[in-house]
Amino acid sequence: MNKQQPLAYRLRPRTIDEVIGQEHLLSEGKLLHRMIQTRKLTSMILYGPPGTGKTSIASAIAGSTDTPFKMMNAVEHNKKDMEIAVEEAKISNQLIVIMDEVHRLDKTKQDFLLPHLEKGLIILIGATTANPYHAINPAIRSRCQIFELHRLSIEHVVQVLFQALENTERGLGSYRVHLEHDAARHLAEAGGGDLRTALGALELAVLSTPEKEDGTIVIDLPIAEECIQKKSFQHDKNGDAHYDVLSAFQKSIRGSDVDAALHYLARLVEAGDLVSIGRRLVVTAYEDVGLASPQAGPRALAAVEAAERLGFPEARIPLADVVVELCLSPKSNSAYMAFDTARQAMLEKGTPEIPLHLKDAHYKGAAQLGRGNTYQYPHNDPRGWVPQQYLPDALKEDQYYVPKDTSKFERTLSDVYYKMNKDRRP
Repeated sequence: MNKQQPLAYRLRPRTIDEVIGQEHLLSEGKLLHRMIQTRKLTSMILYGPPGTGKTSIASAIAGSTDTPFKMMNAVEHNKKDMEIAVEEAKISNQLIVIMDEVHRLDKTKQDFLLPHLEKGLIILIGATTANPYHAINPAIRSRCQIFELHRLSIEHVVQVLFQALENTERGLGSYRVHLEHDAARHLAEAGGGDLRTALGALELAVLSTPEKEDGTIVIDLPIAEECIQKKSFQHDKNGDAHYDVLSAFQKSIRGSDVDAALHYLARLVEAGDLVSIGRRLVVTAYEDVGLASPQAGPRALAAVEAAERLGFPEARIPLADVVVELCLSPKSNSAYMAFDTARQAMLEKGTPEIPLHLKDAHYKGAAQLGRGNTYQYPHNDPRGWVPQQYLPDALKEDQYYVPKDTSKFERTLSDVYYKMNKDRRP
């Protein structure tokens, strides 16, 4: 084993039994475990955040079978390299190709690989941080099983750190290292569940820390903090995880959880995506607060405009204000749900004839055609409205708006709505 290689590379699992975590895929009885156990592999895509072991698990899967395998990268390797891989597959009857960054395969490479995947000559194990349903060509995706890897738990990362210190063949076992538990936990937490980051920091700590008089290298919390320096912020503005954060942000506001919403806001602020934050806040104000607090929309827009004018870091102040307000405001989706219901009815029932009294009567001859003749002008009535029919005949019994009872404002609207409907539809 080349000790010049990074620790995370040296410690890659050689078989599936050495993999830590990902029990949802590798536990007894799970599909991937059964495929490995029976040596019946099909092409697959492993996707998940950085440092979750996608390439490591791919090589462990290959190492757990009797089939030869080859490591490739969709960016670095060209079509000629893939032609060589196919020739190797013909000699051995089958070859597992572990393709890192599989979402970066261009059309030429995809077109070349497809027939060999269909014949089973090549078994592709692709690794990617991108959601394959968004980033991978359907022709490749449809020929692969898709497995999502989860970020490792802090406990799993700590476990691997201590294993690395005990492993004399591939790890740091040749050093006499005492890793304090709080230091190990800091490396795991500051790495954000990214095992590669945590192992890199551990290796740096061991190699850069002087030995004590007894030859022991002590890694305490200050050394761990120095070696990892800053919490690894796992957020790619263009990646699939970014949309997960945006979704969690809006759903936390909708669910009135201030603390969760502020957490996701902090992640979005760190990513610097003011545009997406602003868009979500404004749409949430109208979609989820809506008629329960009609001023929430204008106030959200004002806060977003203030944030855009201020820029970061000060932009966080109006953003935090409006997030707390939206979280704790009463919620109502009645208005846009009413629109969606009306639209669906229109799509199903078509566009029936508009009642004659509502048709345009501002042209010569309109009266002779019956346009507007019986129209009643609401402002001439002391009530400010009149109980005349506005919906087409085919839809006149439809009701789309269902008021919510979450705020005083909408309860007032509800009273007016039902009174008018009662008079209009006796």
